[in-house]
Amino acid sequence: MKVQQLLEHHGILTNPFADEDAQTDPVFKDHCIASTYHPTWDKIYGSPAEPATSIVFGEKGAGKTAMRLQIVRHLAEHNLRQPGSRVFVVEYDDFNPFLDRFADRLSVRQQRRGRVLAEWKLWDHMDAILSLGVTGLVDQLLGVRHPNGPAGNQVSDNDIMRLDRHQRRDLMLLAACYDQSTDETLKSRMGRLRRKLRFATCRIHWDRLLGYVTVLAVIGVLVYWRRWEWLQTPWPYLTAAAGSLPWLVRTAIWHGRARAVIRNVRVGSRRVGSLRRLLMRFTQNEIAGQPLPCNPRTDDRYELLRKLQGSLNTLGFSGIIVLVDRVDEPHLINGSAEQMRALIWSMLDNKFLKHPGIGFKLLLPIELSLYLEREDRDFYQRARLDKQNLVPSLEWTGEALYDVASARIRACASADASPDLPALTDLFDDSVSNERLIEALRSLRVPRHLFKFMYRLMVDHCNAHTDDQPVWQISSDRFESTLAVYSREQDAVDRGVRAG
Repeated sequence: MKVQQLLEHHGILTNPFADEDAQTDPVFKDHCIASTYHPTWDKIYGSPAEPATSIVFGEKGAGKTAMRLQIVRHLAEHNLRQPGSRVFVVEYDDFNPFLDRFADRLSVRQQRRGRVLAEWKLWDHMDAILSLGVTGLVDQLLGVRHPNGPAGNQVSDNDIMRLDRHQRRDLMLLAACYDQSTDETLKSRMGRLRRKLRFATCRIHWDRLLGYVTVLAVIGVLVYWRRWEWLQTPWPYLTAAAGSLPWLVRTAIWHGRARAVIRNVRVGSRRVGSLRRLLMRFTQNEIAGQPLPCNPRTDDRYELLRKLQGSLNTLGFSGIIVLVDRVDEPHLINGSAEQMRALIWSMLDNKFLKHPGIGFKLLLPIELSLYLEREDRDFYQRARLDKQNLVPSLEWTGEALYDVASARIRACASADASPDLPALTDLFDDSVSNERLIEALRSLRVPRHLFKFMYRLMVDHCNAHTDDQPVWQISSDRFESTLAVYSREQDAVDRGVRAG
């Protein structure tokens, strides 16, 4: 007997429990993303009009990634309904590129796994978030075919026209320091951005033009007067050098600042020469006193965040939501709770998490919650977790898991199925009571275990019967035996003696 036969008999077209990861789960993305929520959804999602921080701890399979996808979907719908007060979304869920670049900046001794993350600071997180936000925004400004970031971050030409000269300068400065796109060459991309923003920079060439004019004047004098003997004296060379001196001095100054930025933006991929050329595209009056990430501190990054917020506000985005997820997946962490703590703990700073206009949604592994109990008073005073909409555990009741399973079955139902079918209880015979089913689901704890168990249960049932003598309902004995085996295996996974 085949699983598909069992499902089709009950009016179910596809297996509702075949996928275990929300990132690649078509049933969740196409049907359940707008109808199936965790009971704490409202507290975590909050209000787009007032972006707020939430810190959530949940075990593997509890639905953290599903919740991130739901937040992105709901914010995209909010942006469509409220075009004048949209929310700019930054998905901070792929740490590998930032950690790789960061590790390359460290010495060989520091590149051991533990030492790399021990050197990670709050301003490195801020640089990574600025990189994601700026790269996604520049993609939207330039209208690239596959922009970075969620689909709800669109920017129209009418929005761009509202930017003033200072905000255009801010965007150019942010792009010079943080744009990490590899879709095209840096020179081409920055040139297109300059034209899109109509940020004219002709006045910056006066010192270079002065050098050219001086050299040509010296050559012209020598040719006109035919005083070739002057080439034996230092005066022609000193005169040409004097004309080029302003450009040489400005180049040296900005080369030093570019080196400082490259040294302190440790998650970036810029080269000193390319950044120096970009910074020299600004006039002295426009860039004097502007913040640059030249120092290992957060002050400059807060100023740059405010500049990004100011430009986004003019573009129609009243707030920013930063989604932090998949903390346990980077190759430098590989599920180690100690390494996750080293990476994330610097973010737990009340000044950062309560930055006006920005809401952080930290979807963290449950293992990190154990470290909260060991922290001292100074940590709690700095983090102020009582203000962060803390969810200590993303727990699911048996009833909630029952609703999740039922919703998925209905989502996969045939269009001509009976209005009362299909239902989760239809898969079981009368010996499996509704109360026993909910009690068993409660022991599974999270949706991922529910999906794994239901898939295995249907496979075991179908393997026990032939196509000629099919049985359309799962017996109590089959249900209990499969549940006992799965529970033992999951207990071994929880104790770390078996791979999950």
